[in-house]
Amino acid sequence: MSNSYVIAIDGPSGAGKGTVARALAEALSCRHVDTGAMYRAVAWKVMREGCELSDEAKIVAIAAGAQVTLDGGKIVVDGSDVTNQIRTSEIDVAAASVARIPGVRSILVDYQRQLAAEGLVVMEGRDIGTTVFPDAAVKIYLDASPEERAARRAKDPAHKFSRNVGVGDVESALRARDQQDLTRLTSPLKRAPDAVFVDTTGLPIDRVVSRVVKIVRKTLMT
Repeated sequence: MSNSYVIAIDGPSGAGKGTVARALAEALSCRHVDTGAMYRAVAWKVMREGCELSDEAKIVAIAAGAQVTLDGGKIVVDGSDVTNQIRTSEIDVAAASVARIPGVRSILVDYQRQLAAEGLVVMEGRDIGTTVFPDAAVKIYLDASPEERAARRAKDPAHKFSRNVGVGDVESALRARDQQDLTRLTSPLKRAPDAVFVDTTGLPIDRVVSRVVKIVRKTLMT
């Protein structure tokens, strides 16, 4: 699928995708879409309905019937604001399981492509530049060392952890999530061959944002 209006920001958890994507969208005065939040939203509904994560057929049906809306930074499922509820360690685990199901990915990818049809958009996720929009105008792949990603995630107020959870526990959870994302059969996490790689290890977020904005503007102008 060709799309010259998509800026794809991919990478693993804790690499800085959300912060960079939001800042980039603001700099370009365009929409920001967090596709990971969509999978979290489906996982939230799956857990709310008491569905087993092994029941793939039922999970696909739930995904098909869910009304997921991204309104600015707010995530709404069937009319309920779940923005804060989907940022927990339990949802992290459930979302990883849900994201492995081809039927769920098919439903949400269709939705993501519909959103991109509305104009220039910064879309973040794990398969935007490889599967959702392989011909995106610009592709950025962000990454950082596992240790730094864990430290960032542990400090992130948008993600809720028990007081007894240390950085080492968060790192173990991230490594497990990485393994699931890298090995899933449908749309595994990987860097697109034509994506610009940005290592954010040791860099303040403002420098990362500045670098990415320059890359995107230079690419869009050529």
